[in-house]
Amino acid sequence: METPVIRPFRPEDAAWLVERHGTLYARDEGFDDTFAPLVASILDGFVADHDPTCEAGWIAEAGGARLGSIFCVRLDQHTAKLRLFLLVPEARGQALGQRLLEACMTYARDRGYRGMQLWTHESHRAACALYARNGWRLVASRPVHSFGRDLVEQSWEIAFH
Repeated sequence: METPVIRPFRPEDAAWLVERHGTLYARDEGFDDTFAPLVASILDGFVADHDPTCEAGWIAEAGGARLGSIFCVRLDQHTAKLRLFLLVPEARGQALGQRLLEACMTYARDRGYRGMQLWTHESHRAACALYARNGWRLVASRPVHSFGRDLVEQSWEIAFH
C-alpha cells in the first residue's frame, strides 16, 4: 500500500463516513442501527455550520481509497472537541491513527484552543491507549445502554501548555 496522505474533509466524504461507521461498529461492537444516523447528523451539522477558521476535518487515504477520519470542532472559546475518529481495520497498526491525532491536536493548538475533549467507549482499547500515550487523561467513566448495547462511556481531555 502506498503511504497514506491526510487531506481535508470534503462534503462528498460524508456518505462513506456514515456507511463505514455504521458497518464497522455493527460488525465489531454489535451496535444497532441507531449509530449511523447519529454519525450522519454530526456530519450534516458540520457541513452546514462549521466555522472553517477554527473547525476542520481530515480524511486519510491511499491510492484513492479512504482509510480514516478525524474532526476538530469548537466546544467553546477555549476548548475543541475531537470527533469521528475512525480507522478502517486494514489501516490499523501503521501509525496512521497517530498521524491523524497529531494533525487534529496541532490544528487545535494552532487555532488557540487551550485544550480538547473527546467522548468514547471503554471497548475502544487501542484508541484509548493512543490517547493516553499522547497526554490525554480519562476524566469520567460511566455505564450506559446505547446503540443497543451495555457500554462504558468515557470522557477524555487534554490541556495544552
